[in-house]
Amino acid sequence: MKQRDTELSRTGTPDMETSSPDTVALYLSLGLREQGKKVLGYPRVLMLLSSALDRSVQKNERLLETSQSKHVPTIFHGVRPPALTIRQYMERIFKYSGCSPSCFIIAQIYMDRFVQNKDVPLTSLNIHRLLITSLTVAAKFIDDSFFNNAYYAKVGGVSTSELNRLEMKFLFSIDFRLHVSIDTFQQYCLLLEKEASEGPQIERLIQSCRITETWSNKEDSTWYSHSC
Repeated sequence: MKQRDTELSRTGTPDMETSSPDTVALYLSLGLREQGKKVLGYPRVLMLLSSALDRSVQKNERLLETSQSKHVPTIFHGVRPPALTIRQYMERIFKYSGCSPSCFIIAQIYMDRFVQNKDVPLTSLNIHRLLITSLTVAAKFIDDSFFNNAYYAKVGGVSTSELNRLEMKFLFSIDFRLHVSIDTFQQYCLLLEKEASEGPQIERLIQSCRITETWSNKEDSTWYSHSC
């Protein structure tokens, strides 16, 4: 699952030399890369992503409660929500896994593809397993060095055999669509920055990002789903 034709660099970081000044500023703002040195502490992208995912989970669970809909549990569902918040879980993964900050955006794109293909809303019962699975896949695809599943399973708090099953199910669920164009990557980055400065604005982005019409009425989208 090594990187093939994705336009991110092989080290999991965006190419600063070929990016426009505005795009470079965006990447630096999100903590995807610091000028002349490695990222220190937790990159800002973790806070923004976890906040967006928190809002999505809360919204989905309210909708499920008010509509009294019952979704069939998947292999990613747990019996009860984990003790760690989404942000704490993402920070744990970043701290111990060695994933590049860009991996978290790639993982978000993969989760959007999963939600689109399987029509499974993100909830507190499945978000943690989806995170560790999508991040494991992303790290293998875009990072130059990565660990084996036994290590990622330990970081994520699941068994190796379970992560192996989750990874295989996830890959088939997204039809092994792992390539992410630089255009899609940049749009997700831009969306995160706009979410931070202007608050949730999904309806406005439905037109501006040319999202496919099949997504315009889906309430279980993480933030938006670009036709990528």
